[in-house]
Amino acid sequence: MNKLETLQHYFGHDSFREQQEEVIDAVLNGQDLLMILPTGGGKSLCYQLPSLLMSGVTVVISPLLALMHDQVVALQGNGISAAMLSSMQTLEESQQIEQQLRANEIKLLYVAPERLMNNYFLTFLLDLNINFFVVDEAHCVSEWGHEFREHYRMLSQLKISFPNSTIAAFTATATEMVREDILNNLRLENPKVVTGSLFRKNLSITAKHRQSDGRKQLLSFLNEHQKEAGIVYAFSRKQTETTADYLKKQGFKVAAYHAGLPTNVKNQVFKEFVTDEIDIVVATIAFGMGIDKSNIRFVVHMNLPKTLENYYQEIGRAGRDGLDAKTLLLFSTQDIVQQKSFIEELPDSPYKENAFEKINTISRFSNSESCRHQQIATYFNDNIEACGDKCDNCINPEQNKIDISTDAQKLLSAIYRTNQSFGLQYVVDVLRGSKEQRILSNEHDQLSVYGIGEHHSKPQWLSIADKLLELGAVGIGEYKVYHLKDRGVNILKGKEKVDIRESRLSVTKVKKKKVDYFDDYEVEIFDLFRTLRKEIASANKVPPYVVFSDKTLKELSNTMPSNKREMLKVHGIGQVKFERYGKEFLTLIEKISNA
Repeated sequence: MNKLETLQHYFGHDSFREQQEEVIDAVLNGQDLLMILPTGGGKSLCYQLPSLLMSGVTVVISPLLALMHDQVVALQGNGISAAMLSSMQTLEESQQIEQQLRANEIKLLYVAPERLMNNYFLTFLLDLNINFFVVDEAHCVSEWGHEFREHYRMLSQLKISFPNSTIAAFTATATEMVREDILNNLRLENPKVVTGSLFRKNLSITAKHRQSDGRKQLLSFLNEHQKEAGIVYAFSRKQTETTADYLKKQGFKVAAYHAGLPTNVKNQVFKEFVTDEIDIVVATIAFGMGIDKSNIRFVVHMNLPKTLENYYQEIGRAGRDGLDAKTLLLFSTQDIVQQKSFIEELPDSPYKENAFEKINTISRFSNSESCRHQQIATYFNDNIEACGDKCDNCINPEQNKIDISTDAQKLLSAIYRTNQSFGLQYVVDVLRGSKEQRILSNEHDQLSVYGIGEHHSKPQWLSIADKLLELGAVGIGEYKVYHLKDRGVNILKGKEKVDIRESRLSVTKVKKKKVDYFDDYEVEIFDLFRTLRKEIASANKVPPYVVFSDKTLKELSNTMPSNKREMLKVHGIGQVKFERYGKEFLTLIEKISNA
């Protein structure tokens, strides 16, 4: 059979999707390649079909057992001989598969990278007729990627052990840095690089500031998707369980999933979701990469993801069948504070800097006003037109905008007059007239822009800077130094106006009121306070409740006192406890308020 006959016979399609045939031809011609194509774009067929047209077996390296299992079951359902070797099988089953491989009875073999790098298995493969290797989820190779895996990095040995074999790598996402890392690490020779459009036209993207714990917003969204399949991503294991319990009480068929559950429970939840026995899984990021379920109609994030790569991968699990699907991202400033606090604990390295830049990127994305599809595409070096009606920003482009042209000029002028040699925090401090020693030493208090920005808070100036970043008016260079770009020069000269949504400059003040009941409290802030309490308790070798009770932390989360007088009004805080612990909590409250 030829390509089209094979396509119709085994896969039931009459024609190839865009770029599929180009990749298939490269594989058939023995050319190394890297294909970057969004989830649901048909990457698997690009290596499954040529395997059927070639003699020998194709070895597919994949990161998750569940993903491999689904692929094998689907291939076997199409009448294609496929198998996987993993810890899920007994010794007898593994030996039987090895016998079938020696007898050329298997076309596609799926293995995890850990097994592939095993000396026994590598020796075993040397005796087989391997037509080519596939590295699936290839972004896991890169140390700069969002899902780096140590054993994937070891795949650099493939070209050494099998110098004459073709390697075909596939991923849904890769920045320029990650792409180069994949190509170099896998030692691909004269590779063909094929990149599909990042625009998923059936996917609608919406991002909203989270109100309290976000449950009311979640419920409102889910009521529009009754009896439809979807994933709700939560930040912590506990949050997955409490959110799932909440939704059960609202009548939804739902289950929690996280890495801390027993294997049999996780397998049962996975099975029930795939077989439509339940509609919704509330999960940490431990769930999703291995899902080959095409009818997921929505994906909700209850918290800001760590990176834009993570976010794009996760929303990509919706609408793989090509039908319309919705996504909702709920976020708050506390998400950013929390993520950055985790990064702060890492040792200083280029990866730490990279992690900070990634959280800043997803933060800008969530707060932005421009087309969300376009922003994602730009991040991955793709150029697309604004989506028109597939994201909240394009659907409501003109809501409550105010002119900030003068403020933009002030910020751009401050960047220019400090010789485009400083980070944003420093430039804003100059604008706001800070008397920080470094500013005085540099004599930047003598500049004409010094102190002309006192009318805005630091968070407001940072929002204006984010808007200029979105517009491409400024860029960020080495050491996070800001510099003007051509569009910024035009704005500075008054040739172009700048506006911003008024809500982005709104400073939300937490009401300071006496609280008697705690049915409602700021959960995210409470969790930050609880973490600090634990640190203080450990340092003082006392139980956490000795520091402050939960009732005290909850009242703190609602009142957010800014000084000693206000703090002493909070239940459970007297003079002695304030002297021992109060100042550390006030410091954290200030950090949260200014974030």
